[in-house]
Amino acid sequence: MWAYWLLLCAVLLLAGFLAWFGTRRSSPNPFRVDARRTPAPLVTEKDARKKVLKQGFSREKVPNNLDAIVIGSGYGGLAAAVILAKAGKRVLVLEQHGKAGGCCHTFTEKGFEFDVGIHYIGQMHEESTQRMMIDQLTDGQLQWAKMDSPFDVVILGDPDNSKRYYLYSGEKEYVKGLKKQFPGEDANIDRFVALVKSVAKGAAHMAILKMLPMPLVHFLSCSGLLALISTFFRMVSRNVSEVVAEFTTNPDLRAVFSYIFPTYGVIPAKACFPLHAILFDHFLEGGWYPQGGASEIVFHSIPIIERAGGAVLTKAPVESILVNSQGKAYGVSVKKGQDIVNICAPVVISDAGIFNTYERLLPAKLQELPEIQNQLSMVQHGITGFSVFVGLKGSKEELGLEAKNFYIYQHNDFNEAFISYFNCSRETAPKNIPLIYVGSPSAKDPTWDQRYPGKSVLIILAAAKYEWFEEWKEEKVTKRGVDYESFKNSFVDSMMESIFKFYPQIKDKIEHISAGTPLTNRHYIASPRGEMYGAEHSISRLQAEVTATIRPQTPVPNLYLTGQDVLVGGFPGALHGAVVCASAVLQRNLYIDISWLCRKIKASDAKKKN
Repeated sequence: MWAYWLLLCAVLLLAGFLAWFGTRRSSPNPFRVDARRTPAPLVTEKDARKKVLKQGFSREKVPNNLDAIVIGSGYGGLAAAVILAKAGKRVLVLEQHGKAGGCCHTFTEKGFEFDVGIHYIGQMHEESTQRMMIDQLTDGQLQWAKMDSPFDVVILGDPDNSKRYYLYSGEKEYVKGLKKQFPGEDANIDRFVALVKSVAKGAAHMAILKMLPMPLVHFLSCSGLLALISTFFRMVSRNVSEVVAEFTTNPDLRAVFSYIFPTYGVIPAKACFPLHAILFDHFLEGGWYPQGGASEIVFHSIPIIERAGGAVLTKAPVESILVNSQGKAYGVSVKKGQDIVNICAPVVISDAGIFNTYERLLPAKLQELPEIQNQLSMVQHGITGFSVFVGLKGSKEELGLEAKNFYIYQHNDFNEAFISYFNCSRETAPKNIPLIYVGSPSAKDPTWDQRYPGKSVLIILAAAKYEWFEEWKEEKVTKRGVDYESFKNSFVDSMMESIFKFYPQIKDKIEHISAGTPLTNRHYIASPRGEMYGAEHSISRLQAEVTATIRPQTPVPNLYLTGQDVLVGGFPGALHGAVVCASAVLQRNLYIDISWLCRKIKASDAKKKN
């Protein structure tokens, strides 16, 4: 009997080994050569940028003989398209908004530029794997600016008696800074950081499960082998609050250990600790910001797609995914004015999110497939938010703005504060906001003064409930009426009142204020309920079976998913969602290709230094 089980384990593990490490040589390797070039000068001329970022859709602009169509130009869609383009594929990316980029796009109002989703990124230091991946996907043209150290400041309590805690760049300085601010907690801090790093290493296991055959995943999960070999999945059912409580009784240190949770949108009592560990570890080396603003990510991605014969077209809302009589996807229909334009390709990739893809874009009959309903039952809509964009007169030096982020919390019990807030009535919510995030893109970007001399901006964010704004969901943007504007302004006024307590010097320097609600997100990035990070990052979503089930391959042949909902949220999550998706489409393990290229680059760089 034991011999039978050992043989079964060996066979299954061999199948998993071949699935993960096997590479189809018939598919071109997108990472066969180092694509980096000497960075070209920053392009600031509006018409030149518009030609790249705002190519409006028309039937005539659709390339012939397409290999793939990507729905949505968020980074999950763009990165997948770039990878396929580097493999010689002709890809069409369709964006419903007037500007490409999804949450990577920027907008300009009253002479001020604002980012909408890229506030800072971790692990972008030279020779990090993530930096090398982005370099390859932008041909080395995207440059990154290191933020100040400390890069994050956690503020607990009201301005009159608040406590400030500083997070420094670099693991040694990060840990040293925590120990200095929390004397007597040295051993607890060391143990916590060690656990975070150990668990975070298992992030790769999520991608592995999405590439392994499902029978093997079932076996690994049910047998307990997965928990045995992966610290990540061994702790996947534990929440942040309970794990943090095991390391310290100091409520402020518990808060600092937990403060990063808004970057994935689930309160510590309900958040999956392994996901938290990934984010905590992600920022141990500090934060970086794209020079020239977030739209530079998009600006340097689109030409690669175009060089391979593809295109990125805006104002191209996809109405439906075309499916033939055999139930296979073969293209999409796009609404152009009153007309519907059908576009065909052998592969359709959706970066529109799992809810839009399955509940809105597929034909009704396919929406009812048990496999699709099963996947939808595994996820919930994620958190949404409220944004305030502030344009200021004066440089960062004149206004005292720094290249760092501020997380301003009402108090150190995050769970209580957020639960109370989300239980508020619509009328009382603006006065009970538990967290305000503040960052200054103009202070983070060294090219800002060249582009907007004498001006600065702030981005201020808070969590919000979609239900508070749902009443106006059918109204047109900018025409939602007096009541909507009044409610929106109550959030703006409350948030600015808090900001003035920390930035009193800006009060007389404001030249422009605008705001975005969950309905703004719904309109501009087509998230069904204004979600910022796609599907909710609940503990249930990170379970092994769910992780493996929601993969790029869908129950509809030739239809794939990419982006945040494939892996996890945020820019890094969208990037890796794209890598996993492109691996499925090309039928080769791109992580192996990336790994080999990184080794070659590091070896080459080491030779040059010697």
